[in-house]
Amino acid sequence: MKRRTGGTKLLAAGTVTLLLHAVLIAGAVSLSRRGGAADNTVKRDTTMVFLDQPQQHPAAPVPLPLDVPLQGFQTITVPARMPALIPLVDLTQHFDARDYSGTGVEGGHASGGPPPPNAVYTDASVTEHPALLSSPPAYPQVMNMAGIRGRVVLQAIVDTAGRVEAGSIRILASPNPGFDQPTRQWAASARFRPARLDGRAVRVLVNLPIDFTTAAGG
Repeated sequence: MKRRTGGTKLLAAGTVTLLLHAVLIAGAVSLSRRGGAADNTVKRDTTMVFLDQPQQHPAAPVPLPLDVPLQGFQTITVPARMPALIPLVDLTQHFDARDYSGTGVEGGHASGGPPPPNAVYTDASVTEHPALLSSPPAYPQVMNMAGIRGRVVLQAIVDTAGRVEAGSIRILASPNPGFDQPTRQWAASARFRPARLDGRAVRVLVNLPIDFTTAAGG
């Protein structure tokens, strides 16, 4: 009886060991099959691609058509000596912006042709400024004796011969009315080198400051 019991135990132990090995082998085979199988699942691509936005260039402005072609332009120059007073502005004077377009013939106008011979220019719009050739006016004796001094600003049109047009003389500023008449009389006989535009003499409107000081009297 003892011999049978011992053999039975050994048989049972061997059977259990065999079953465990069989389970382990089956598990390994199953895992190897799963690992070698192709992955056919659809995966989502999360890669982000940034594209540069095309730069928007502003369209070139289209020039507006004009009724008549531009045929002239005026040149504005900065005066070497800035006036002490701002001249009066005539709001009734016609102004054509096309005359200052920079297209056409220097000194011409948009209406065509050269400027009229009697046109009056500002001192800043001519190529050669007028220059005073006469001596400054004498100090009025009465004002000198009273010790009154100051600056008179004279406005006038200098013609193509270098003389002041009598009807254009104006006193824009004066420290005392006693200076006005002597200044007008002096301007009527004063001589200038005429202003020029592209080599030709033109009429020009000038603002001329005249200083009266006690040191000038005598």
